[in-house]
Amino acid sequence: MARLILFNKPFGVLSQFTDERSGPPRRTLAEFIDIPGVYPAGRLDFDSEGLMILTDDGRLQARIADPRFKLAKTYLVQVEGEPDEASLDRLRQGLELKDGLTSAAQVERLSEPILWPRDPPIRVRQTIPDSWLRLTIYEGRNRQVRRMTVAVGHPTLRLVRWSVGEWALDGLAPGEWRQGSAPKFNR
Repeated sequence: MARLILFNKPFGVLSQFTDERSGPPRRTLAEFIDIPGVYPAGRLDFDSEGLMILTDDGRLQARIADPRFKLAKTYLVQVEGEPDEASLDRLRQGLELKDGLTSAAQVERLSEPILWPRDPPIRVRQTIPDSWLRLTIYEGRNRQVRRMTVAVGHPTLRLVRWSVGEWALDGLAPGEWRQGSAPKFNR
């Protein structure tokens, strides 16, 4: 049976077990997860937070991470400014980035969600409002959500991946993990 770990990655942690960059060491998954043989199924940027899935099953890892399987990834996104309906529609229809057209996203405005404080906190500017979106994508390009929000004129200030497929962060504080169950995929 495949081992599956759901982990709430804190801000400023690499989504890998080692830091191969020279210079000051950065925090890695090894600080939080001491389970031999599990590896991340996909990545989450150093400056993003939230759900990461780790597994010891290579086929399951590929199924979760590979964009051709179109597994939904939902993010809570704090953006600069207040996107109008036209901006949200551009996200919903897919938009052109340097690496091509994105798939359509599901997006809606949110009230500020109840989340843990980020360390360090985001920079707040008194003259520029911010707002929250729930955004779901079905692919996983490098820094895709951040690039999408910039493309519609609303840079991302904070990005929290809330769910991947059927798995969600519910009840996991930053740096905590729990065992999950493997899904029943049609093969």
